[in-house]
Amino acid sequence: MRLAETGWRVTLVEQHRPGHVRQASAGETRLLRCAHGDDTWYARLAWQAKDGWRRLGERAGEELYLEAGMVWFARTPDGWEHASAQVLKNLDIPCDVLDAADGGRFFPDYRGDDLSFLLWEPHAGVIRARRATQVTARLAQAAGARLIRARATPVPGAAAVEVDGEVRHADRVVWACGAWLPSLFDGLPITVTKQDTLHFAVPREWSLPETPAWVDHGASAYGHGDVDGTGMKATSDQEGRPYEPEHGERVVDPASVEQAHAYLRRRFPALAGAPVLFSQVCQYALTPDAEWLLTEASPGVWLLGGDSGHGFKHAPALAGYVAGVLDGEYGPEPRFGMRERAPSRGLRTSGQAG
Repeated sequence: MRLAETGWRVTLVEQHRPGHVRQASAGETRLLRCAHGDDTWYARLAWQAKDGWRRLGERAGEELYLEAGMVWFARTPDGWEHASAQVLKNLDIPCDVLDAADGGRFFPDYRGDDLSFLLWEPHAGVIRARRATQVTARLAQAAGARLIRARATPVPGAAAVEVDGEVRHADRVVWACGAWLPSLFDGLPITVTKQDTLHFAVPREWSLPETPAWVDHGASAYGHGDVDGTGMKATSDQEGRPYEPEHGERVVDPASVEQAHAYLRRRFPALAGAPVLFSQVCQYALTPDAEWLLTEASPGVWLLGGDSGHGFKHAPALAGYVAGVLDGEYGPEPRFGMRERAPSRGLRTSGQAG
């Protein structure tokens, strides 16, 4: 959309309809938060993206971004949340460090005796992800982008793609195809995993915006209040088992349900018996350090990936950044290149490996 609106002739090749259940942003919702541990680059970009999502919703006449705030459950006094708070304050992004007992201000029922403190991001919130994807595709077409329903394959050594047997050349080809990217290009530092997402039937007082989003980084758990009647989201951010996104069975594992129930019993005891209302299998496509991949694989051929989980929330600001790279205004950050990547949890809402 960003390229089409600035005069580029854009053709988008997508094998499924925008908003389809296999895509990386297939879930009904995604969190938007600025806390990223001690990293400033992503924190600043997320703050820009927040306003971008709001403007996109205004253009579409829909509320795509729900600014309900977010509570981080900090288990240690000087860990990931402490580093996040320091970065946010240095960037003048509003946040508050609260006593662990203050959780009762945000949740109808809450137990925080295992916590050191709470980090409150009042301007964080929840994006209606599936709807946002559909809106973005519609606005891109309105701006002149051409959408083709087909499966594309690379043409080795050329800025071109093969679509239904026809080779199409372009000045720039950008492969931004999520979990399908590693199957198209060899040697990428991207792993695809199965991710079960769960929503629970809860009383109405557990709805957004009355109940905010929440993340327990140390336990790799996150969720938010009920949005649009789909139930309260409470699920794990630990990486699941290896997964094939096109043909993999999309049935949640019983162990995922029990894991989520166990967390609800511990943190929100009143919801210990809440039944699963809605479940869905998504996938992550992540690099070991969760840094994105943005690299020119060959002249005019760009790869963009490794952005699952924490990528979607940045989309409005990330689009502007990538457009600048394609325009030649600047090169991509070295952190996004093809390089050795040491495993790290610093950018994730998951403090534990799967």
